[in-house]
Amino acid sequence: MFSGLSPLVVEDVADEGKQIRVRARTPDGSAVCPDCGVETARVHGYHERSVADIPVDARRVLVVVRVRRLICPTRGCRQTFREQLPGLLERYQRRTPRLASHIGVVVHELAGRAGMRVLSALAVRLSRHTALRILLRLSLPQLRVPRVLGVDDFALRRRHRYATVLIDAETRERIDVLPGRTADGLEAWLRAHPGARVVCRDGSGAYAEAVRRALPDAIQVADRWHLWHNFGEAVTKEVAGHSACWAKAGPPLQDGKRAQTTRDRWHQIHDLLGKGVGLLECARRLNLALNTVKRYARVPEPERLQRAPQYRPTLVDPYRDHLRRRRSDDPAVPVLHLFKEIKALGYQGSFNLLYRYITQGRVEADQLPVSPRRLARLLLTRPDDLKDEHRRLLDDLTAACPEMIDLAGLVRGFADLLRPREGNADRLDAWITTARAADLPHLHAFIRGLDQDRDAVRAAVTLPFHNAGTEGVNTKTKRIMRQMHGRAGFTLLRHRILLA
Repeated sequence: MFSGLSPLVVEDVADEGKQIRVRARTPDGSAVCPDCGVETARVHGYHERSVADIPVDARRVLVVVRVRRLICPTRGCRQTFREQLPGLLERYQRRTPRLASHIGVVVHELAGRAGMRVLSALAVRLSRHTALRILLRLSLPQLRVPRVLGVDDFALRRRHRYATVLIDAETRERIDVLPGRTADGLEAWLRAHPGARVVCRDGSGAYAEAVRRALPDAIQVADRWHLWHNFGEAVTKEVAGHSACWAKAGPPLQDGKRAQTTRDRWHQIHDLLGKGVGLLECARRLNLALNTVKRYARVPEPERLQRAPQYRPTLVDPYRDHLRRRRSDDPAVPVLHLFKEIKALGYQGSFNLLYRYITQGRVEADQLPVSPRRLARLLLTRPDDLKDEHRRLLDDLTAACPEMIDLAGLVRGFADLLRPREGNADRLDAWITTARAADLPHLHAFIRGLDQDRDAVRAAVTLPFHNAGTEGVNTKTKRIMRQMHGRAGFTLLRHRILLA
């Protein structure tokens, strides 16, 4: 039970209810002077030290140790010194090293208040300030410069303050955390710690410039996840822009007050643009946002701004076949009768929900409406992972629009490029040439972004390195920040990230 106290001579163990008091003394014999290193056994006096040890049976253990003050025999050295027992009694400490190690494990995972609550349940008295001091005293791993460096940013306070995390992209070991996400901060770190041969990063221009200035010979690799994410956003915009075309093969477009307002606004904007009015002046005259005017100006016809109606699943969907059959047999059947019939079949919704469902034409529709976002998701999904009905729906909708046919082929080609292998650099150039020839303006904007970082994109599609490790570190960092409720400073956050 008290094996950790074996270097001491235990004289008494007293049960005091919520606490166990152990009285002990240091063993007889000589001790070494900490200054001159000469052994001595001459005792000058005695002194008692009280240190806490790990709890026993959910009760605190207090060890009262009688230590000796010895006389140094060397002339000119210190006159007396108090003996220490390394590994058991450390200078100025009120806890044994093994208790301190247990506390360190808890505060490493839970930090201040949460660690204090857990330790109090384990019969260890500790304040949150002491818990944080113990956490900050934990030694960090030795800083080293990896061969493949991963760089990414994370938000300390979204849209206000950010920080940069550096990891070993091969082992995912944390290297360092820098305040801010500027090029100067990363450049200074890279110059102070040279040696990285490959740097994996996202599309940040600041990081690219910092690596280019500090490590001109290093290979920069763009993150493939960010490439696919940005490409998916461009595809979603293209699908939405051509919804007036492909939606003809599916449900009818909305035709109501909102659709009429969209058409009128399109004509107003294009009439002003035809008279030579600028975009900003057009926004002022029509009291619209500048981005809204830009979106209307890019569209050659107002029908492209209309969207296929998007409905969420409702409680009426399981009874759609019954409602279709009843309305086919008796078109004049009252909605109240239908409500009573499906109520007997187990319908748990309201009458108003059923009424809206019928008036929206969802009973007679041959297929459920498809939103642009859902169609974009079908386009971006691996074909082998699609169900048969989803594959048929995708083929029907894309076949109705020539631009959608081109877009589907470009999606498959770009997805194949994200499997790194030799020869992908030439295939990337060929894919960009094909995409530029298509009438897909949002995809052209994506390609312009690729041209600004072409070397890093080529490295991403040919080399096996990636930046997924830093994304995982950022996810765990968010957990740490939520755990501390944003009250901790950057120093403590950096300490916890590097200890993780």
